[in-house]
Formats: sequence, C-alpha cells, structure tokens
Amino acid sequence: MAQKYYAVRRGRKPGIYRTWPETQAQVTGFSGAQYKSFTTASAADAFMKGQASSTGQRQTQSTARTAGTTESHADPAVITVYTDGGSRNTGNVAGGHVRTGDKAAWAYRIELPTEVVTGSAGEFGASNNRMEIMAFRNALQRLVELGQTQVNIEFVLDSQYVLNAVTKGWLAGWKRRGWKRSAGPLANAELWQAVDQLLPQFTHLRYQWTKGHATNQGNVFVDHLLNETMDQMGQERRQTTVQREPSQTAAKAPQAKATTPETKHTTTEKSVADIAKSLRDLPFHDH
Repeated sequence: MAQKYYAVRRGRKPGIYRTWPETQAQVTGFSGAQYKSFTTASAADAFMKGQASSTGQRQTQSTARTAGTTESHADPAVITVYTDGGSRNTGNVAGGHVRTGDKAAWAYRIELPTEVVTGSAGEFGASNNRMEIMAFRNALQRLVELGQTQVNIEFVLDSQYVLNAVTKGWLAGWKRRGWKRSAGPLANAELWQAVDQLLPQFTHLRYQWTKGHATNQGNVFVDHLLNETMDQMGQERRQTTVQREPSQTAAKAPQAKATTPETKHTTTEKSVADIAKSLRDLPFHDH
C-alpha cells in the first residue's frame, strides 16, 4: 500500500500526520475541518501553506452531505471500497431463470489507511443483481461497524444497476412508491430498504464505475474472492461424498478376504481327519 501523508489544515491540532487514526482524532466532530491525504510530503506541506484550493474543499464538503451524490475529486478518498457479486446461472439461456442449485456469491474489499478488510459469502439460487446489492449493502454495514462514516469514501463497482439506483434517484423513487417500481414489484426490496437506511449515515461518499474483470486490480480481487467462495460451496459437497465412500469400502474388503479362505481351509482339514478316524474304527479282520 502506498505511503500517505495526512494534512490537517483546520482541526483540533493542525499538522501533517502519517496514520489515519491520528488524523481522525483531529477532524472527527470538528466543525469546518479541512484535511486531505497525499502520497508525498511536499504536496501535504503545500496544502498546509494554502497553495491548494480551499474553495474546492468547501464544495466537496457541502455536496457530500447528500448520500449518493458523486463528489468532486478535489479531495482524494481516504478509504476505497470495491464490491462485486456473481451467479453461476446454469439456466441463463433464452427464457431461462436462476435455478435453486445455482451457486452465487458476493465480496467486498475495504482499503483503509492502515489495513485491508475483506468479506464474502455465498447463497444458492440467487441472481447476479441480488449479489451485487448484497456486496454493496454489506460493505456499507462493515464501514459503520468500523466507525468509518465521516471520511471521504470512494466505492468502485462494475454494476450499473447498483450505481444508477444510488446516483440517479431510482432508490428515492422506489421508496416513494412503497418500494415498488413504476412497472410493478421491486426485486430484492428488503435489501434496498437496508441500503436506504445505511446511506444517510455517511457524509462523504462518491462512486466510480469500472469495467468488470478487466484491469482494475481491486475489482479483479473481489471477483476472484467471490469465485473462490462459490468454488468452496461446491467442494463442501464433493468432499463429504469422497470421505464417506472410501471408509465404507475399507471396512468390507478385509472381511471378505480373511473369512472365505479360512473357512474353506478349516473345513477341508476337518473332513480329512474325520475320514481317517472312521477308517481306524472299522472292524477289519485278518483272513
């Protein structure tokens, strides 16, 4: 991860810090705080001396109060989040639908200043869109749990459906209609309701679309992560079968080999001995 310099121009104690926790202590809850992250000390120092535009900073803070609004890129994101969802839809043909046995999964990657947090899980019979929404919702929830809601956060995702819902007012429209589309029922309404409850908790969100599974390494990572989850969903079933079959075979084989020869051998020896005894007991007389 690239080194960062956090310049706090307006905060409890202005200065340049090297870690996000130190910076967060200076700006969280401080009215009118001005701060930015940089990859070089010289750029951070220039910001502290007022050589960066303060107007752009104020505009960023004002637009960030509306959840779902794409911010100006004047202020770099402190946290970058990648989300993705996928479904191995075996019924994905003309007129086909997701089948109950189809594997699906979601994944997120949260790049914090000092660590990376990831998450992923799978579900059978879920659509691709459902997994995309779950990845987005669960990433928001994880950020809330981490206490990261008052900083500049950029979401990078390849789902136009999720992006349009958040940035083009689709979500607000569904809510006004009682969580329904103008054309009828809204799929995964319960997930969208959860997203609607989470978004207002954030003050500095922006979004970026990226082409799926291409050159964006964060997107490639979450795609691999969710595919690993789906692979494991299948392996659990295969491993259970493989472990049981050898144990059953191993228990029966020794008995068949050991019992049959011993039985035949014992029976033959006993027959010969009986014949010999019978011959000895016969009343033979010399003539």
